[in-house]
Amino acid sequence: MKLKKPKMLEIEKNSKFSERVLVLSAPAAVVFTMLTMFDFLSPLSAVLSYLAIVIFNLIFLSPLTLELQRLKTYINNLSEGDYNQAVKLSDNEAQEIAEAVRSLHYFFVAKIDALEAKAMSDTAVLDTLPDPIIMIDRSGNVLGANHAASLLFGTHITEQTIEKTISSQTFIEAVRKVLKEESESESLVFSAPAPISKKLYTHIKKLPWLSKGRAMAVISLYDLTKALKIEKMQSDFVANASHELRTPLSVISGFIETLQTSAKDDETAREQFLSIMAEQASFMSALIENLLSLSKIEMSQDTPPTTKADLSKVIVEVVDALAFKAKSRDMQIVVEKPKRLSKIVADESQIKQLIQNLTDNAIKYGLSQSEIKISVKPADKIPPSKSFNVAEGKAVAVSINNKGPKISPQDLARLTERFYRLQEHKDLGIKGTGLGLSIAKQIIMRHKGNLTVSSNTANGITFTVYLPVELK
Repeated sequence: MKLKKPKMLEIEKNSKFSERVLVLSAPAAVVFTMLTMFDFLSPLSAVLSYLAIVIFNLIFLSPLTLELQRLKTYINNLSEGDYNQAVKLSDNEAQEIAEAVRSLHYFFVAKIDALEAKAMSDTAVLDTLPDPIIMIDRSGNVLGANHAASLLFGTHITEQTIEKTISSQTFIEAVRKVLKEESESESLVFSAPAPISKKLYTHIKKLPWLSKGRAMAVISLYDLTKALKIEKMQSDFVANASHELRTPLSVISGFIETLQTSAKDDETAREQFLSIMAEQASFMSALIENLLSLSKIEMSQDTPPTTKADLSKVIVEVVDALAFKAKSRDMQIVVEKPKRLSKIVADESQIKQLIQNLTDNAIKYGLSQSEIKISVKPADKIPPSKSFNVAEGKAVAVSINNKGPKISPQDLARLTERFYRLQEHKDLGIKGTGLGLSIAKQIIMRHKGNLTVSSNTANGITFTVYLPVELK
């Protein structure tokens, strides 16, 4: 609340003006009392003289008191944010004091504004950094954290100690070494326990003694989980590729050696061997293509799709692409879907690859002269998965059914494993890489959907893909 300015002849009640007048008049009262006691002055004259002194002090002190009141009011108004007021004092020294206070006030206001602007700028810069940054004091209390740190550890991070934030013993020991000034900085890789459950690299740096405030050290963190996952995927890719390519390469190398030696002039053997070699080369080409596709999908696993996909268009394109293959086995593809099908949030190229893989498998492993049925229906929710999280909310269910032989529960549980193939299919000589359903599973996981498989003698095999309408 803005204080009211005093009027020219109005003395504030709490100004102690009367006390000052009486204190200033007290010596005169003592003198006049002594003079009266020794008969140098009559009592009436002493009283009149004392009153004259009091009146004089009143007249002398009132302007000074009013000036001080106006100066006090001016300073109080400045402290409450009234920067535009002006004050005119009759006393030059009081006016100089007012101007000095005004200048000092403006100086500190400017300094505070500059500090606030710098703090906001520094905070904005730190919040744009993708990696968590934490500032702690000598006792290990968290003084500040950027936006990335708040997302990782929670918004309550500044209300607790670093030990409660990250309960890793190796990390805490490194922090203590810096806080006890046994080391200027520490760097290490450690595993943060649940609920974080990440592999983190940290750099703990002691702040220079010139730094102000209670901050003692700054902790920067980098999430290695994704990088290690990619590294493992690359390692698995090399291991899988080398293992699966070894057999066809051995076959091709053996036939080449035979054609160069004992079967050099054998026309029949050459034709037979070249046919087998072409078949093995085709298998290797499909295997490499599937491995590359699987690796590419796995690398995008942590990046959810943001574009819209038209399922009706995708299904039409898949049916057109596989119509010739279905006809070659005397099979017919039937599609059942609503007239109007809303678009879903999905990577359209991956969804096409998913449905094409499942439809191609239905043609390859189904009975000839049978029907492949693709049906699309809305679903209220996605059934839960034991191995990964699924999206909440409404979904679309795409079912692909063929009239193939019944699959045992043991085999059903392993269908999406890499390179896993049913023994019956191997016995029938049906070629495949064993990666189609692994690719399908990775695409479904990226979209936070699910895949269910049912198999019985009456209805054959049905693969049902659940895809969320919106990713939340």
